[in-house]
This record gives sequence, structure tokens and C-alpha cells, in this order.
Amino acid sequence: MAPTPDLSVALVTGAASGIGRAAAQALAAAGHALVLADVDEAGCRETAQGLADARIVRCDVSVEADVAAAVRSAVEAFGRLDVLVQSAGIEGPVKPLVEQTAADWARVFAVNVHGSFFGLRHALPVMAAAGVGSVVNVASVAGLNAFPLHAAYAASKHAVVGMTRTAAVEMARAGVRVNAVCPGFTDTPMVTDGLRRTGQSADDLVRRIPARRLGTPGEVAAAILYLCSAAYVTGQTLVVDGGLDAM
Repeated sequence: MAPTPDLSVALVTGAASGIGRAAAQALAAAGHALVLADVDEAGCRETAQGLADARIVRCDVSVEADVAAAVRSAVEAFGRLDVLVQSAGIEGPVKPLVEQTAADWARVFAVNVHGSFFGLRHALPVMAAAGVGSVVNVASVAGLNAFPLHAAYAASKHAVVGMTRTAAVEMARAGVRVNAVCPGFTDTPMVTDGLRRTGQSADDLVRRIPARRLGTPGEVAAAILYLCSAAYVTGQTLVVDGGLDAM
């Protein structure tokens, strides 16, 4: 198979903040036109400031029609869709598994798992028809290991890893690559909120990380950008965690 040509149009979910915002900015700096998708339209507008070519779409990834509309918006605006970065996600409840409710579980899976599935379901046929494309799903080190008090989140991210690998094998001959990044503790609003809810400090997390610091959204975005352009890499989970998973 010939090397993947330069990609040009990217759809980023969860683009209003954190890793999604950093990914959008990195993709824009690399020359991609962007569709920024999130339930937080104001946050997307902030992300879009200074970007040369960006469209904003309100998108609740747990609603299939919203995801389908976001993919359609990219094609209608730019005539193609080359890259999909699925960064939208929620942490869910912080409590033992036996105390979590069916509603807790359903909400986390609706966003983290169903949202990723909807993105794949609607973007992959567009990419396959063009014979080129790259998807990067934002999973987590919690998708590779146990994560006490976060059973729904860990289970959802394990599901994202499984989806990533399966889609990669199914789509390889169509010229479409599917990979995942697995961030560790990163300085994002989700981690800050999690610390607040558990009464921990950032220092409590840092002591567990060999690099002795939190990651930055930009560092995860650099890994995403690599996966978007690495023409012979598919079905992989790239861990970006300062050595945490090696412990």
C-alpha cells in the first residue's frame, strides 16, 4: 500500500478544552482545516481564536444524530474528512464499584463508548470511500489497568481500546488507520475536577508518576499529531503518562 498522503481536514470532538483543544491547535499549526465539535460552543469559540480555518458544531457525542451531523458538516464545508480525533469524554462517579448505579454506568458509557462508536460508524465510511484517513481515539491508562473508585471510567476506556484495535484491523485494507492515545494524569479540567471531588492535591498524583509531574495537554496533542501522520501505524495504543504505566 502506498504511503498515506498529507491529511488536510480534521474533526475534533471535545474541542472546547483540555486535550481536545490542544489537539485542535496542534492540527491547525500543522495546516489542517478544522471542525470543532463539543456541547460547549463558547469553549469551541475560544479554541478557534487565532485558527485560520475552523468551523464550530454543537455536538453531544452521546447523541448519534449530533455525531452524524458533525461528520456531515466537515464534508459539506471542506469536501472531505481526513482526520477524526475523538477526545470528548467524562470521568463519571468517584466511588467504589458496588456503590455505582446503573444510571452512573449508563451515562459514562453513553459519552465515552457510544460516542466513540458513533464517530467511527459515521466517519469510517467517508474515509474508506476516499481511500485514506486517520482516527485517533483518546483512551486512557485507565483503559489498560485498574483504576480504583473509577470502575465505569476504566471499563469505558478499556472498551475504547478494544474498539480501536478492532476497527483498525477491519479498515486497514481501505487505507484508514485507527489508533488511540492513552494519557496518564494530565493537567486538564477533568483531572482538576477529579482532585476536587476526592479531596486530593496535584502533589498526591505527582508522587505516583516517575516523571514527577503532570502531563500537559500539548504533550498528548503531540502524540495525537504523530498518530495522525504515521502512515504505517495502526491498531496501536500510545501511552503518554510520564512512566506511570511502566510501574
